[in-house]
This record gives sequence, structure tokens and C-alpha cells, in this order.
Amino acid sequence: MIIHVDMDAFYASVEIREQPELVSCPVVVGGREGRGVVAAANYIARKFGVRSAMPIAEAKRRCKNLVCLPVRMPLYVEASQKINEVFYHYTPEIEPLSLDEAFLDVTASEHLFKSAENIGQMIKHDILKETKLVCSVGIANNKYVAKIASDINKPDGFVYVSKNKQQQFLDPLPVSRLWGAGKVTQKKFSQYGIETIGDVRNQSAVFMQSIFGNLGQHFLALANGRDARRVSSERKTKSISHETTFEQDVDDMLVLRAYLADLCEQVAARLRIKQYLAKTVNIKLRYPDFKTITRAVSLDSPDNNTDILLDRAVALFSKTMQQNKSAIRLIGVGVSGLINTNQQTEGCENTSSFQQEKQIDMFESQNNNTVLKKQKNIDKIADEVNRRFGKKTVRRGRSYHK
Repeated sequence: MIIHVDMDAFYASVEIREQPELVSCPVVVGGREGRGVVAAANYIARKFGVRSAMPIAEAKRRCKNLVCLPVRMPLYVEASQKINEVFYHYTPEIEPLSLDEAFLDVTASEHLFKSAENIGQMIKHDILKETKLVCSVGIANNKYVAKIASDINKPDGFVYVSKNKQQQFLDPLPVSRLWGAGKVTQKKFSQYGIETIGDVRNQSAVFMQSIFGNLGQHFLALANGRDARRVSSERKTKSISHETTFEQDVDDMLVLRAYLADLCEQVAARLRIKQYLAKTVNIKLRYPDFKTITRAVSLDSPDNNTDILLDRAVALFSKTMQQNKSAIRLIGVGVSGLINTNQQTEGCENTSSFQQEKQIDMFESQNNNTVLKKQKNIDKIADEVNRRFGKKTVRRGRSYHK
């Protein structure tokens, strides 16, 4: 059996947990008012039509007393890690989809905990106990049905769909619940009088093929509750990035460099929290005409040190701005080619910055070694203070842009 766990309004819920006086307020997490966007909205805010990816300015227009909070990613990552610890108590077969969502295959664990339904209930209980956060759980024979089940009674939902009740569960649902059925496809279904998943199930394979091509067979399989995809516990984070959209286009190089430093601090902190090293650093710039460019450079060796990432990002930025000195609408920093610091694979064991202090090149000066140690100590202290007291409690002077 497959369990889908989806945290309810995750970022906003974490913030409200930290600031319980906001429990009855409409709350969003995201950028500042202007051209920032909503990253998450609690359910009170959603009653006003506020949604993720909506511009903050539009959200404020819809909800006059909206509380807008900045993103504190280390806080959410820490909560996500505690949630994953709960998962691993019940099964190693976990496929994380994001910080707040995952599939679990509990087929091999059912006999240890009586049933998949019991495991789902215990996971809800344990997550609430360990994190004071609420989740919705869906349990079914496959990923597709489990995902719908977790979504059907949000927030704080729990839906178990046994195999013999699968069609009874799916048939009344609208065709919009079919994965891959966007607005155009839904309109086409409607043209043929097909409104529910049960209607789709009653169509012939020949008819579905003639109308939707190869997708017809896909929709027919889903309508019959078939989904052969397995939970993939090998799913890995491929990149980490942060970006910011300015309320007004910025052409001041000092301000842009400060934002670049700020973004590098956030990316590096997430690398260390998730215990990754990065091989590549990239920057992203968007101009007033919405033209967007990205530039990337490889590090000498994989690292997660803020100053090392920042030096490379600044070099990329300076070179790019020499070629085009236009004002900037959006600036972003990302890393890729990630390696887990616990991974002992060939070529990786001698690459991390914390290992380099013992493995410095014999020709490298003692002074450089001392600088590297100081940089890592700064990162370690800043991570701990920011974890305890909130993002940006401690930051480098060159990242200050307010």
C-alpha cells in the first residue's frame, strides 16, 4: 500500500507555530508587497482568494488585513527533517516530492504495524507530536489514488481507499482530477459529455485513442485506478536556488552585489542544512524587458562554504554586467551538481571544505588554510544562531541591502 503525506499550508503553518498569536489571522509567506509573490497561504487567507504564486500586491488587495511574512527556509528545512525522521520509523521506502510532501511505500511494513491504515494514523499523530504541525494523509493501492485521497479532505484530512472501494471513490470525481488533464483537455471532455472519472471509465479504448491519441490510454488507465509507478526512494535533490524580484528595477551595483551576497548566504545555508556540497554555481538575471540570462561556473572542488560560493557568483555577475549594464528586475543564485557529504563514493571523499583543512595541498600557504578555517567557523556559528533565532539574525556585512 502507498501513503501520500501532504503538510497543510506548510510554510505558513510553521510560521504560525513560531508566532501563535497569528493563529486566527490570514497569513502568507513570501516577498514584500509589490512584485513579490506568495509562497504559501494559510487556509484563512485562502478564503479571501489568496493563492500560492499570486503577487503579494494582489493578495493584499483581496485581503486588507493580510499578514505578510518573509521566507525563513532554514526553519522549514528543519521541520521537514523532523517529518522525515517520522517517516523512517515506519519505512525506508520514501519518495520526497518537496519539503512538505512525500510518498511512502509501506507494503513491507504492514505486518509490523497491523495495517497501512494504522501506519497512516500513527504518522499523523507522530508528526503533530514532534512538530506541532498538521498534515493530510491519503492511503491507497497506488500513487495516483493516494495523492487524490490526501487532497480530498484537506486540511487535517485522512482518507483510506481500499482496493475494492477504489472505483466507488474515483467515479464521482471530476475529470480535472485526472493527472495531465488541463483546462484544454477538460473542455474537450466536456464537449463529449464526459464530466466525471466514471464517465471516462465507461469509454472504449478506441474512442479515447481517437480523441486524445496516446493520452487517451493514459486517462483510461487512471480512470480505472491503474498506476504502475513505484515509490522511488532514490529521488535526489538536483539543485538549490534562491531569487528575488525587485519592487523597482535596480541599476545600483552596490545594491545588486548586496542582494547577491544575501542570496548566496541563503543557498549555502540550505546546502549545509541538507548536508550537500555543490559542484557548480550559477546566477540568474532578468531585465526590465523580461529577457532572462543565466551564467554558470564550476568550483575547483565541491563545497558549501558561503564565501567560496559568493566569490564565484560575484565574478559571474561582474563579467555579465560588463557586457550589459541595464537595470535588473530579478536576481537569483543557484547551485547544482550536488553531493551528499555523507556519501563515500570515489572522488567525493576528499572534496568537502571541512575535509580540506586536513587535506590542503602541500604547496598551499598556511595563511590560506587559516582563512578557510575562519570562513567555516563563521558559517557554523551563523547557521546555529539563525536556526535558533530566525533567518538573517546573523549575516555578512556585504549582504546588507536595507
